[in-house]
Amino acid sequence: QVQLVESGGGLVQAGGSLRLSCAASIRTFSSYDMGWFRQAPGKEREFGAGIRWFGGYTDYTDSVKGRFTISRDNAKKEVYLLMNSLKPEDTAVYYCAAAISAGNLHVGASYDYWGQGTQVTVSS
Repeated sequence: QVQLVESGGGLVQAGGSLRLSCAASIRTFSSYDMGWFRQAPGKEREFGAGIRWFGGYTDYTDSVKGRFTISRDNAKKEVYLLMNSLKPEDTAVYYCAAAISAGNLHVGASYDYWGQGTQVTVSS
């Protein structure tokens, strides 16, 4: 059974940094595209960052470009999201997602498995 477990969330002041991790129990993890989505209170879930299985291609939503960095370690079966220069509007539950083959990294329906989420709160 596939499991994705996020960690690293918490409370941080604006301008600070956090590093989220997602541990995947996927036998063929290196073949999966991975993504980070987020959902703020009262809002729909939105794409944050994605990385292709081969690691050489990454994509970000415009609001996090230049501040967030997604990366992966296939040997450890983990994906990370380094978040710098955090803003109050980054406050959300952050979800890790895995796709056997994500046609569009930005689209939630492209992903096959989801984690339970980790809360990130940025205070002003």
